[in-house]
Amino acid sequence: MIPQHPFWWLLAMACLAWYSLVTAYVAVLGARDIRTMLRRLQAENASTPPEP
Repeated sequence: MIPQHPFWWLLAMACLAWYSLVTAYVAVLGARDIRTMLRRLQAENASTPPEP
């Protein structure tokens, strides 16, 4: 298949590589954002007095 359609094979591989990179980028930034959010919520919860 590759010798008959090299352009489409290269285009498909480029799309797969791009999709993989974007997925990894979003996962890393999302994990960092969630970690920051949880730390902020924990700090807010610690500074709030308990309700009677």
